[in-house]
Amino acid sequence: MGDGSSTRSNSSNSSNSEKPEWLQQYNLVGKIGEGTYGLVFLARTKTQPKRPIAIKKFKQSKDGDGVSPTAIREIMLLREISHENVVKLFNVHINFADMSLYLAFDYAEYDLYEIIRHHRDKVGHSLNQYTVKSLLWQLLNGLNYLHSNWIIHRDLKPSNILVMGEGEEHGIMKIADFGLARIFQAPLKPLSDNGVVVTIWYRAPELLLGSKHYTSAVDMWAVGCIFAELLTLKPLFQGAEAKSSQNPFQVDQLDKIFKILGHPTVDKWPTLANLPHWQSDLQHIQAHKYDSAGLHNVVHLNLKSAAYDLLSKMLEYDPLKRITASQALEHEYFRMDPLPGRNAFVASQPMEKNVNYPTRPVDTNTDFEGTTSINPPQGVAAGNVPGGHGMGSRSMPRPMVAHNMQRMQPQGGVMAYNFPAQAGMNPSVPMQQRGMAQPHQQQQQQLRRKDPGMGMSGYAPPNKNRRL
Repeated sequence: MGDGSSTRSNSSNSSNSEKPEWLQQYNLVGKIGEGTYGLVFLARTKTQPKRPIAIKKFKQSKDGDGVSPTAIREIMLLREISHENVVKLFNVHINFADMSLYLAFDYAEYDLYEIIRHHRDKVGHSLNQYTVKSLLWQLLNGLNYLHSNWIIHRDLKPSNILVMGEGEEHGIMKIADFGLARIFQAPLKPLSDNGVVVTIWYRAPELLLGSKHYTSAVDMWAVGCIFAELLTLKPLFQGAEAKSSQNPFQVDQLDKIFKILGHPTVDKWPTLANLPHWQSDLQHIQAHKYDSAGLHNVVHLNLKSAAYDLLSKMLEYDPLKRITASQALEHEYFRMDPLPGRNAFVASQPMEKNVNYPTRPVDTNTDFEGTTSINPPQGVAAGNVPGGHGMGSRSMPRPMVAHNMQRMQPQGGVMAYNFPAQAGMNPSVPMQQRGMAQPHQQQQQQLRRKDPGMGMSGYAPPNKNRRL
């Protein structure tokens, strides 16, 4: 592959006859996902402590002229940010022979999609209050960090919310997949030319109605949908998307929202009349008379409960009135027992058993190119490595964070960068060290709850009800 490596396989397949030298630093376990972007592999570092690594391989751009814009966008954002509840990119490998790009993250065993599915299909009961509250608080904590740095994620959904398995970060949630993320600015600039964003079930009404100027409020709507899904184990607004449509206006999705929340009005949402699809499709929308089912009935919450109050504020129609991540972290819901904790998997009650979630399936018959493996299947060790029990095939990337990894040295034909030590993908053209645009200078203070006695972790002070 032109990297100067002398290591050759015993395979007769010429495409696999030479392994990039940087790949020799990993023991491949197998493939754990694939999609339009490329492939995701599970590997282990050969050096101690031989930690599990998720390696995300990007395909070339559709134009065939190099690295995909999605990959560049993800690298540019992730190299600038660092937070416990946000996935962290720690290494990038480029093979100049075929312009393939590999992003290395630490490996996460779980995501909310599979956790919810396991409770719905296998366990037969809801997540306990402590787990729901801890996962939601961590999600808001990470999102508040992003929004404080003027970053909109734009694709929050359960499969992009990862949770660490065994180890020092057991039960810690990470926001992942920044392929659609964007920097937003003040004053706001139009973002609608970026195309359709946010998976339809989690798409905010202003997006569905064609808003040209949208804010971080679109992420908060998605968080509200995820919160409801954690409570009920099913998507709140499960609309059918029009096939092959790049139009953000989706009639069925709006129908699902209106049937639960009722019909929006200009009185409650003053800028509603300015949205393009509200005007053009007003007759169709208003032809339906929606008898609201009532959000509280759907999610089975008391109207006077703190949980319902928080959820309803996340699902406010008017984005200007919708609660922010910072405000949500201060909500009464998080000050009531059980208090949220750093490990979301701790049992809710003293006698309650921990739920054993299934590990990820691994296709051990592939190599780093996604073809038939030239080596015998790797054994699956205990701990964070998936064993493939009871889970279907995956089609989404599941990268995770790594800490304190040693920098990998560049090899011939392949560049390795350990962010943020190396700025650029091309050593002669470094990336600009852009300062993070922040709405306030007191970033660290903003990223933590303001409870008396707050520790550096950003969590409430420990007490007898606290779980770590």
